[in-house]
Amino acid sequence: MKKFSHGNDRYDYSAIVSRPVYDWPEGKRLAVYFALNVEGFEFGRNPGNDFTSMPSAPYHRGYAYRDYGNRVGVWRILREFDKAGFPLAVLANGSVYDVCPEVLDACRRRGDEMVGHGRTNSERQADMDPETERTMLSDVKALFEQHEGKPPGGWLGPFISQSANTPELLKELGWKYMLDWWFDDQPMWFRTANGPILAVPYPSMELNDLPAYINRGASDEEFTRMAIDAFDEQLQESKEYPMVYCLSLHTFMTGQPHRIKQLRQILDHIAAHRDQIWLTTPGAIAEHVESLPPGTVPMP
Repeated sequence: MKKFSHGNDRYDYSAIVSRPVYDWPEGKRLAVYFALNVEGFEFGRNPGNDFTSMPSAPYHRGYAYRDYGNRVGVWRILREFDKAGFPLAVLANGSVYDVCPEVLDACRRRGDEMVGHGRTNSERQADMDPETERTMLSDVKALFEQHEGKPPGGWLGPFISQSANTPELLKELGWKYMLDWWFDDQPMWFRTANGPILAVPYPSMELNDLPAYINRGASDEEFTRMAIDAFDEQLQESKEYPMVYCLSLHTFMTGQPHRIKQLRQILDHIAAHRDQIWLTTPGAIAEHVESLPPGTVPMP
């Protein structure tokens, strides 16, 4: 009988309960990182929906809503992470270096990891032909090298969008890992025609403030409960095998004044377990996986 094929040849099935068990640094089993989306939008191009409806041209309402995050909201968020002493992975559009460089200056002073997140959040990779996408990726890489002194190790596409060529292009151009594919709670090697690239877990659908608030209509308190409950569950599960917990935040969502108290509750709860977890960044997670003995993490 012919075997069923689901059409995905990027990675093989692997049950988390059947894999080799390994530790994160210092014998920890739960890696925790926070992703902060710092995005720039082009006025007159649809930036996405808001709480009420899909805006219409010239899209000023959605643009202004998001611009608030870089002018006001991000500073509230950075203040809380400074107080907690937590690192951030800053998922930054290249355009932010031109539009509001002061934000990235502050993140750089904190020592946060800068992760490539497109040229602008007004375009999607799924709409690009291979040469357009290659040029975009090269331009973003050059911007990061110019301002940070080194290329970004990680990538998340705007709108978590990929073309059929994205994994190959990322590998070709030197990216070490990507966040676009969330199919596991452990980092997994991902097959490309140019060799494997690491897929680091990123909560594209669940512990991500934008889809939670806008698409699913979660209340502030519900999102806080989700974030804390997921952390508690994964901390317990990590006694059996290593896991990655990530919380994804957007400056214009979590940076609203009524949500900062909620963020503080989450950070305080996680800080109370600081000695049991590895507070880190996705880049450090990728480096650790690369250092493990061959075969520890299944290779496609």
